[in-house]
Amino acid sequence: MPLKRRKNQSPAPLPSCPLFACMSLIGGAWTPNVIWYLSGGPRRFSELRADIPAISAKVLTQRLRDMEENGLVTRTVMPTSPPSVDYALTDLGQELVPAIAAIVDVGARLKQRKASMEALNAAAE
Repeated sequence: MPLKRRKNQSPAPLPSCPLFACMSLIGGAWTPNVIWYLSGGPRRFSELRADIPAISAKVLTQRLRDMEENGLVTRTVMPTSPPSVDYALTDLGQELVPAIAAIVDVGARLKQRKASMEALNAAAE
């Protein structure tokens, strides 16, 4: 016997869904990490690579380009020899920091919960 389809109880999305618009900005792999590390202030490419060792240079370059194109990051060439480039969050990028921080908080609680469950399981064995 087929199950009855339930009516969706969530509010109807706006014609241009704001959730989709926001997620399209931060949905790329490593983008939240880059926002997190730039939240502390401007960073150079090499500093970001050291902050996020698992990211490849190619992917970091692409993320920074995408973020600059989307208005989340500014790229400033410094007049040094050799030239260096600083990346910093724009005002729009800064607006995303509380959302990323909330995700980090939930992740920390989930990690703690998992560790507690593993400890309980180990004690029960």
